[in-house]
Amino acid sequence: MAHEPMPAQNDILLEGFLALETPTGFRAELIEGEIAVTPPPDGDHEDYLSSVFEQVMRGSATAMQFSGHKGLVLPGAGGQPADHVIPDATIAPRALRLFRGAPPWMPGDGVAMVVEVTSSNPHKDRVAKRHCYARAGIPLYLLVDRSKSTITLFSDPAGEDYVGNTTTPFGKPIPLPAPFSFDLETADFL
Repeated sequence: MAHEPMPAQNDILLEGFLALETPTGFRAELIEGEIAVTPPPDGDHEDYLSSVFEQVMRGSATAMQFSGHKGLVLPGAGGQPADHVIPDATIAPRALRLFRGAPPWMPGDGVAMVVEVTSSNPHKDRVAKRHCYARAGIPLYLLVDRSKSTITLFSDPAGEDYVGNTTTPFGKPIPLPAPFSFDLETADFL
């Protein structure tokens, strides 16, 4: 009698993650082999994100599209299943039209920058998600760190991390390189 092979632990984890039904407003992600469920963000979180959004739309040298709910499937860490992350913001050149016709979980190819605003688990944004985005080769990762009152731009992904990073305290501008090519003001973050 032939037996079907047993599913690998990573397959079971991925299947379980994809079958999750989270309450309205909650966000489920699979990050470096762990499932993370995040509650809806508070108003301050959304205010920071709104400020970044407005400035990118107004100041970017390249016309951009912005999504606050786009699921990305990114390469997993050492033998783990693919990471399934939902950045607070995913930004891509408008000319690429990456979001049109994309499935709920799309690859990160063509994404110019992802943005995270720290909330209930800042370590996830500072470390785990940074590694996810670097492994995927996403050129820029902007981290608004509320508990440290800083904004950090990670650039030049190489393997598991970013080679470049610039940290600025709230209140000071931070330069965004091409294709954005403008200084992001953070005075509103104070």
